[in-house]
Amino acid sequence: MISKLLIANRGEIACRIIRTARAMGIATVAVYSDADAKALHVRQADEAVHIGPSPAAESYLVGEKIIAAAKQTGAEAIHPGYGFLSENADFAQAVMDAGLIWVGAPPSSIRAMGLKDAAKKLMREAGVPVTPGYDGDDQSAERLKQEADAIGYPVLIKAVAGGGGKGMRKVDAAEDFLTSLESCRREAKASFGNDDVILEKWITSPRHIEVQVFGDSHGNVVHLFERDCSLQRRHQKVIEEAPAPGMDEATREEICAAAVRAAKAVDYEGAGTIEFIADASEGLRADRIFFMEMNTRLQVEHPVTEEITGVDLVEWQLRVASGEPIPLKQNELSIEGWAIEARLYAEDPATGFLPSTGRLESLLLDDRWARIETGVEEGDSVTPFYDPMIAKVVVHEDDRDQAIETLKRSLNHSFVGPVKTNKGFLFECLDNSDFADAKLDTGLIGAAGDKLISQKVPDKSVADTAARRYKGDRFGWGGYDPILDELFGFRLNKPSENTVTLWCGSETFAATTKGGRPCPNTYPSLDEGIIVTDRGFDYTFYPHPPRTGGAASAADGAILAPMPGKVIAVDVAEGDAVTAGQRLMVLEAMKMEHALTAPFDGTVTELSASEGGQVQVEAVLCLVEPAEK
Repeated sequence: MISKLLIANRGEIACRIIRTARAMGIATVAVYSDADAKALHVRQADEAVHIGPSPAAESYLVGEKIIAAAKQTGAEAIHPGYGFLSENADFAQAVMDAGLIWVGAPPSSIRAMGLKDAAKKLMREAGVPVTPGYDGDDQSAERLKQEADAIGYPVLIKAVAGGGGKGMRKVDAAEDFLTSLESCRREAKASFGNDDVILEKWITSPRHIEVQVFGDSHGNVVHLFERDCSLQRRHQKVIEEAPAPGMDEATREEICAAAVRAAKAVDYEGAGTIEFIADASEGLRADRIFFMEMNTRLQVEHPVTEEITGVDLVEWQLRVASGEPIPLKQNELSIEGWAIEARLYAEDPATGFLPSTGRLESLLLDDRWARIETGVEEGDSVTPFYDPMIAKVVVHEDDRDQAIETLKRSLNHSFVGPVKTNKGFLFECLDNSDFADAKLDTGLIGAAGDKLISQKVPDKSVADTAARRYKGDRFGWGGYDPILDELFGFRLNKPSENTVTLWCGSETFAATTKGGRPCPNTYPSLDEGIIVTDRGFDYTFYPHPPRTGGAASAADGAILAPMPGKVIAVDVAEGDAVTAGQRLMVLEAMKMEHALTAPFDGTVTELSASEGGQVQVEAVLCLVEPAEK
């Protein structure tokens, strides 16, 4: 068995690996960049080695530094986690060539499945059904456009080396193809160093079904059943669950058997995931489920599989990497109950889900009913250098309905501030009637639109809860006593003080100190406010009207940088006439492209941004003067 393990990753997955390694008696070594010098994974590991500046390209993505850190500390093995170098075959080979144990898939398997075009050809040969499309060698824009026209729109462009939703574009009409291709290739080149693409027919009512597989060096391969990851926003998974709703035993047997064939076709070892796209227009049917790709690593959503099978997949990884066989045979694995995972991100749905950076002054994640996987603690900071995930909130119950309600309750009893999060959005997704009825497809979030992200005006009972806190809640942060509540506000020789005026945004409330919510979720804000959480959304109430400043805003025609980043494209010049919604420039930040658009019809009067330039948050990039009416 491995005695000392270096973890070539950061954040929640590094902490997750450390937890299992410690339980197995394995010493751990963390690596960290400048930005992560005081990070939780660094504090939890037995040792830590600095590997470079904050940008991942200069630290976590430099394989030579990671291998040197392993040699320096005497680590026998390297676990890559997910992301970063986890599916880099050259790095895996370099680790092995250095005499270290690679806790991951063999380099040959990574290469075989790393490029989507080659993987699809291999799967056809293995008898695994694949999505109709084009994966040829001719990558000219003319040929790709010709193939897209022949496939028929809508069509999906996918980077051959892509993953995590990056390098993907849905094209609805022929006239949009070349523009989408250019954008897709640019993002793919920046993210993966490879701008080759494949084309796939866009599936009607698509569901994203994936199967967890595991192989060892003794020729054994098993599956640990399926997950449903259909709830996505812009190809990024939001909520995952296991098993898949509506999956009958016959279909499960066929799709899982296909996943095992896929893994055996590449002599797979370790944890991997076979991803399928299902045409669910007539429910889940084996003849309408197609191979998409294989992730040759541990997945972000692996906890839901662990919860329904009782297996620790990281422990399995470490045992198999040490040469042991898979601990359980296929007939010893079964599904127990239902698990759902929500990804809690530091992002603001109100601003198009732009990442929200800053210090986590408050971080209260309710673990009474949920498994919390996180890489941060209160006082840590969310930086612009890495993925803005705060935590994965995972619940396990006897059935799906119970799991949904438990996850909603856990989110509603959690609080993060002042950094913005997607907590309310997650609650609304779980509360959506189509999701509750398992009427799933990958377009559910897009179809629901603003209903999932619009924070509603709080009702009076929410304001009353805030009023109770302002007047001095006698019952603590969660207690409630109906007898004391009746006496609340009572004063000798004077009328009871039961009313207080509060402001929340532009709304004014004559709130009462009687009533409100039993066991309210209330928290003090940093600026004299009281925050009440309702349905996952946080409402801040003040005893005075909201203070407004004179800062520039989109309403004034000022285009502000929503976060620190790099300007990768500028589409306008000073004096240009623009229309509402027209793209002005593209900012690259948090590994994603963010298009900044004109707020209304007008003229560009000032332009301070230039292609290639770095900008800070809230920097004024250009000004648009409204057109005369």
